[in-house]
Formats: sequence, C-alpha cells, structure tokens
Amino acid sequence: MSKQHGTFAFPVSPMRARALGEIHARPNVLVEEARLVLQFAFITDGGFAVDHAVLSELSRTRGVAPPGRDASHHQIRWGTGTLRWERHSEFSTYFWEGALPHEFDERTVDHPFGSSFHPPGSLISAVRIEIRSRDPDSDALLKHFDPTSLCHSTIRDGQAELITDFRQNADGLTRILVLDDRLSTASRSALVQRLLDIETYRTLAMMGLPIAQSLSPGLRRIEDGLTAITQEMKTRDKAKNDALLNDLSELAAELEAGAALSLYRFGATRAYSEIVEERLRSLGENSVGGYETLGSFLEKRLAPAVRTCRSIEERQANLSRKLSRAAILLRSWIDLEIEQQNTSLLASMDHRAKLQLRLQHTVEGLSVAAVSYYVVGLVAYLAKGFEEISPIIHASVLTSILVPVVIASVWMLMRSIRRGHLN
Repeated sequence: MSKQHGTFAFPVSPMRARALGEIHARPNVLVEEARLVLQFAFITDGGFAVDHAVLSELSRTRGVAPPGRDASHHQIRWGTGTLRWERHSEFSTYFWEGALPHEFDERTVDHPFGSSFHPPGSLISAVRIEIRSRDPDSDALLKHFDPTSLCHSTIRDGQAELITDFRQNADGLTRILVLDDRLSTASRSALVQRLLDIETYRTLAMMGLPIAQSLSPGLRRIEDGLTAITQEMKTRDKAKNDALLNDLSELAAELEAGAALSLYRFGATRAYSEIVEERLRSLGENSVGGYETLGSFLEKRLAPAVRTCRSIEERQANLSRKLSRAAILLRSWIDLEIEQQNTSLLASMDHRAKLQLRLQHTVEGLSVAAVSYYVVGLVAYLAKGFEEISPIIHASVLTSILVPVVIASVWMLMRSIRRGHLN
C-alpha cells in the first residue's frame, strides 16, 4: 500500500515521486558573466561504481560528503567555481565553471581536472566555453579560430554571439566563445547547457559511423552471395538445394551477428542526433558576416553520418527479409522433394507388399500341394495294408477317394493358420 500524501490523503503511486523528480534531476547551473566552463564526458564502461570512487575521492579532498550509491548528480565547490557531476545512460559528465582567464584559450589550473584527477572511463567529449562581454576588441578573437570551419552567429536578437570552429585546442578541448551582450543569468545558463549538449551528443551520435563503415563491406558481400544463390535457384537443380540452404544459413548468421552488434549503437545515433537537432533549433541562430551558423555547419557534417547509419540499418533489415524469403522457398522445395521421395518410397513399398502377398499365396498353394502329396502317400500305404487284410478294399480306389478330402483338409488348415497370424 502506497503512503498517503498531503491534505487530501490520496494514495500515491510509488512511481510518482520518481517521475516528478526526473524533471528537476538536471537543472541548469546558473552561470554568471565572464566565466569559463569546462565539461568532460566519459563513457562509463565500468558502471557507476568507478564514478562513485572518483567522486568520493574528489569529495574527500574538499571535505564534502560523497554521493549516495543511487545518486544521479553531485556538486562540489571547487576553487572559484563549482564542479558538477551527472550520470546519464551510457556516459557521465563532469562540469566545472570558474573564473575566466585574462587571455582567450589561456590555460588555468583552478579546475579539478589536473594530474590527480582519475577519469572514470574513456573520454568521448571535452568542451571549453568562454563567456566574455562583447566589446569593440571582440572581433580580434576570431583570429584564434580556423577560418575554414568557422561558425559565427547571433542569438536572441543580438543579445549574444556564438563563435567556434569545432576544432580542439592543445588540451584536446572543443573551443566555443560566447560574446555576451545583455543576456540574463537564466538565458545564459540555458545557452551554456544547450551548447554543452550539442557538442556532447553530436560526438555520441557520430560513434555509429565507424560501425556503419565497418559493416558496409560485409553487407556487400552478403548481397553478392544472396544474388549468386538466387541465380543458382533459377536452375532448379535439386541436387544443389541442400548446399544452397547451408550457404543461405551462413549468410543469415553473419548478417544477424552484425545487426546485433550495431542495434544499440544505431538506435543511440538516431536518439542523439534528434537531441542535437532540437538543441540547435532552440538556439534560433542568425548568421554573422556570411559565416556559417552552428546549425548549418553540423547539419552538413552530422546528417550524412546519421543517414549512413540509417542506410546500413535499412540494408540489414531488407537483407534479412530477402534471406528469409529465399530460405523459405528453398525449404519448400526441399520439403516437396522429400514428400515426392516419400510418395515414391510408399508406392515402392506397396508394390513390394503386393508382390510378397502374391508370392505368399503361391507358396501357400505349393505348400498345400506338397503337404497333401505327403498325406496322400501315407494314406496310400495305409490303404494297401487294409487291402491285404480285406480283399474287398481296393487301395487305389480308396486313395483316389481320399485325395480331395486330404487336399481340402490341408487347405482349410493352412487358411486357419494364416488367419491366426493376421489376428
């Protein structure tokens, strides 16, 4: 029985608190003006236990209680800023915001990601966001970015400018510059979270591309193999059916192994790409000076990768259906061939049974004749003995009279024995 809640004392579903709490599980961190934001995302291969060990160590160094075993987020005051950890489905993020260095892309040691930091897994995303106030000298900061991939846009009717080239600096961090001009704290915090999501999820979405590229040659080989098998099936050579079915089974096993390997990754690619698209739409960008916006840049790079993964997934599904249809057709032919063989075998057995029956009748007839012959011979000897005792009895006449009786008696006896065996 669930507990009653509030003044109304209604029974409460045990899932209600979790459902309501999920909305507030990852609130935006309030980011003030002129701040530096660093975020690292790690694939949590070892599960939450490794994250918990890392967070416990960091918490002890700052005199903070470590998070609980089931925690999904944790926060530690660190230097001039705050370290915030969040757990996601297959990765975890370590977010730190602190004082902004004087020079753009200048290294700072105030963050927790120094030599003493032990990553909980493989690094998948690393972002550096600098939030600076817009001034007449801000345009000079463009020289720090690669002009071949430079993205420059404004948001919220010019309240802020976004600049990035999606390239990594010497520390391996993707640099994003936000030139703040009248953004509120809430708007600035939401913007930072969207930018972090875009960089993290677009990287995760791209993880499906290497798998798709590795599966493509195998799919081509399976398609060629299926084509060759279907061409062989057109010849209707019954002797090849079993071999063709074995070949089809091997192709199907190879296909299913690849599909199982990529199932989760391709599904994650679709989900992550949709998140990136939603975050990009929410930015509401306008291009500056003929440069590309973040949305247009990523659309040209991310969309082909997502379409490649989707294409491989569709090829897998289509190949699976075609292999299944070909296998069903071959099995039908093999079953029909087996039925024809069984029919021929039954007909042959029926013919042999009839021959055996005829042979049996013939043997029975010969047996009746042979047995009757020996019985009549015995009767003849007996009749000759009676002839010597009484001259009235003629042995040949008596024998002739008893021959039909003996034959009928032997035939009836054989018939009775056969009926006894049949019953």
